[in-house]
Amino acid sequence: MIHWQRRPHDGLRSPDSGQAVSPNEMYAVLVSAAGYLPLMLTGEDYIELLPSQWRTINDYGVRLDLRTYDDRAFNPYRRQHSGVTARNGAWEVRYDPYDLSQAFVRNHHEGGWIRATWTHLPMVSAPFADFTWRHARQTVADAGPTDEPVETATARALADLLDRASAGPDTQPAPRNRLRTKVDRKIAARTRAATPHRATVAPDDLRVLDGDDFDEGSGGDEGEWGTVIPFGVFDAAAEAQRWP
Repeated sequence: MIHWQRRPHDGLRSPDSGQAVSPNEMYAVLVSAAGYLPLMLTGEDYIELLPSQWRTINDYGVRLDLRTYDDRAFNPYRRQHSGVTARNGAWEVRYDPYDLSQAFVRNHHEGGWIRATWTHLPMVSAPFADFTWRHARQTVADAGPTDEPVETATARALADLLDRASAGPDTQPAPRNRLRTKVDRKIAARTRAATPHRATVAPDDLRVLDGDDFDEGSGGDEGEWGTVIPFGVFDAAAEAQRWP
């Protein structure tokens, strides 16, 4: 990102000379002409910047990359048209690639967002990133056919990987199966690096989940697995208070 900001781009040209300029140079020109007003991002601003996909809200919830997300707030909208005809009635879903334990569905009928939790979240020990999920999926695929659903098998592989990531590099057990590979250890290290502590808060227009929001099909019993709390929504103001 540092090099990208400083490098001239053909798609970004000076209005005077037509010469290609860097994002930093164009930003400096705009600030000199219009001034600078720093604004903190709100929780809703943060969600708006996340990647998005369009999905149907089915009886089971919404599905992203073989992960199922559900919440009771979906009940009035299951199999319903979102009102967005350009998307054939699908609903806008946004997700954080570094915390796939939850997804945010835009409520096209009433406004705001519905936060839905991954139904298998009670099986894992911490939020997880997209690259971690994909590695767990590949591990299950390499292991061959299984008697349980693919999503459940992937959740088990993911839980094993997250447990070893939280244990640290010096306390990893000896290899016992296909998960204990060099690539697997690298993914665990990336997972540790990608999940630092950060201050979070949920926006006022989001429903905050509690333990009762996990239904019977969530892939595990909460009393057995314990409560897993997602990262939540990044709050820049709260984070700034932690700075020295």
